[in-house]
Amino acid sequence: MRDRPLPKPVPVPVSLPTSMSMSMSWPSDRAGPTRRHLLAALAAGAAPAFLRHARAADRPRFALGVASGQPQATRLVLWTRLVGEGLPAQADVAWELAEDEAFTRIAARGTELASWDDAHSVHAEPQGLQPARWYWYRFSALGQRSAIGRTRTAPAPDAAVERLDFATASCQRYDVGRYAAWQHAAAQPLDLVLFLGDYIYEYPSAAQAVRPVEGGRVRRLEEYRARYATHKSDPALQAAHAACPWLLVWDDHEVENDYAGLQGEFLEADFADQRAAAYKAYWEHMPLPKALRPDNGAMRMHGRLDWGRLARIHLLDDRQMRDPQACAPRGRGGSTTVRLADCPALLDPRRTLLGPAQERWLAEGWALDRPWNLLAQQTLMARCSWDDPAGPSRGTYWTDGWDGYPQARRRLLSTVAERRVPGVVVLGGDVHANYVADLVPDPDAPRAPVVAAEFCGTSITSLGLDQARLDRARAFNPHLLHARSDQRGYGRFTLRPGQLQADLQVLADARDPASPIGSQGRYVVEAGRPAVQRA
Repeated sequence: MRDRPLPKPVPVPVSLPTSMSMSMSWPSDRAGPTRRHLLAALAAGAAPAFLRHARAADRPRFALGVASGQPQATRLVLWTRLVGEGLPAQADVAWELAEDEAFTRIAARGTELASWDDAHSVHAEPQGLQPARWYWYRFSALGQRSAIGRTRTAPAPDAAVERLDFATASCQRYDVGRYAAWQHAAAQPLDLVLFLGDYIYEYPSAAQAVRPVEGGRVRRLEEYRARYATHKSDPALQAAHAACPWLLVWDDHEVENDYAGLQGEFLEADFADQRAAAYKAYWEHMPLPKALRPDNGAMRMHGRLDWGRLARIHLLDDRQMRDPQACAPRGRGGSTTVRLADCPALLDPRRTLLGPAQERWLAEGWALDRPWNLLAQQTLMARCSWDDPAGPSRGTYWTDGWDGYPQARRRLLSTVAERRVPGVVVLGGDVHANYVADLVPDPDAPRAPVVAAEFCGTSITSLGLDQARLDRARAFNPHLLHARSDQRGYGRFTLRPGQLQADLQVLADARDPASPIGSQGRYVVEAGRPAVQRA
C-alpha cells in the first residue's frame, strides 16, 4: 500500500512451515527482572540493559541486535547478523541459551558459521528445551559479545493454557516516522509478537523524510540487505525483538509495492530475479529456521502453530501464490480502485489470493478441538466499499486486498461456517488503519450470521488515508465497527479460554521517538460468540 502525505498529528489521551505445536505457561512474576529493567530503561530514555553489552569501539559487530522466533515446546530459533567493515568471508559465532539472565545455568550452547553468502546472518536452533519457560540468549564472535535477548518456549501441545498475551504490528516505514510504538510494545509482558508484513519499504526517501534512508528504489540483493540494516538499526525495534519471540509473515514492500506472484507493479522483465533477491534478504534478517532458506527463488511462509490447547495460529502468505490483481491499469500491474459494474473479473470464482494449494491447506487445518483459531495474515478481510453496493456501481473496491478476491474470501468464510470452526479471529495489517469488523461469508445476504471477528491493525509508522474518506465509507459498511486511519501504533491482545481482549494502542505523534501512547478502543470477543463487542 502506498503512503499518503504526512497527516496532522492527533493528540491521544494517555491511558493505560510445516506444522508446529506449541504450549505456554507463565513464571510466577510475569514482569520478571528483565521486564522491570526494561521499563526503567525506557522511562529513562535509554536502551535496556540487555541491549548495552560491550562492543569494540571501532567496529561493532552486533549492531543490528538479536532476535528469536518460531517458538515450539522444545526448540526455537535465535538470530543475529555480523556487520561492519573487514569481516572475514566466514566467522564462527558462538551462542548460549540460559535459564537465567546472569547465564549461570546454561541450557544449550553451540557454534554457527556466519558466511558472506548469507550476509553473515546466524540462525541458531537450540533443541531439547523445557516447554513453557523463559530463557535468555546471547552471541559472541570476533572478540565481541552481543546484546542479551529474552525468549520463551511454548507449552506442550496437550497442555492446558490459561492465557496468551501477544501484539500485532505491521508497516514500519523507516523514513516517515520513529519507532515509539516499538518502545512501548517492548515494555509489555508479551508472549509473542505477530508481525504481519511490510518490515521494510523499498521506496527512496522524499525530501520531507523524518529520517532518510540510503539510496534509491531497492531492487538488488545488496540494496535489500542495506535497507534491512537501516530498519534494524533502530534501538526501539531491537528492544522489541529482544523482549520476546516473534512470528512473521510478509506482505508486498519486502519485495515491491503490490506485487503478485511473479508479476511486479511495473511489469519488469527481470522481476523473478528481484523477488528472489528480496526473499533471500528477508530470510537472512528474520528469526526463521534454516529449513525455510529460499530455494530456487521461492520460500515457504505459511505455517500452523498450536499454542497448547488454547489456540491454533495459522500464518498465511497472500503474495507469493496469488493471481494478479483484476482490471489493472493498461501497461501496469498492481492495484487500483474499481467499480464492480466495470470489472466483472472481480467475481471470477477461479481467482485466488492464497493459491489453490494454500487454500486447501487452510480449509483442512482448522482446529475444531481448541476454543480459538487465530488467522495471522496481511490485510483487511472485511468488505470495504467506497460507495453504495446496492447502487449503479455495485460497489467500488480496492483490488489489492480481499475485496479484489471476493470469491476466495467467500470460500474461506463459508468453510468456517460449514465446519463450525470455533473462535476464528482474523488479524491483519497493510492498510495503515485500525479496523474492527464482524465477518460473514456473504455481505449482501440479509441478516447473515457472523462467523468470525476481525482486527486489522494500523501501522507502526506508515501513513494512512484521509480519515474523512473512511468516515464516509462507514455508511456503506455497517459491519465495520471501528475505522480509524489517522493514528499509528500496534494491537495489544490477551487471549483466555473464554475471551479475547483487544486494545488498540496508538501514539500521539509517530514522528516523536518519545511519543506517549494511549488506547483508541477496547473490544472483546467471547468464546462461542464470534461477533465483536465493545469492552
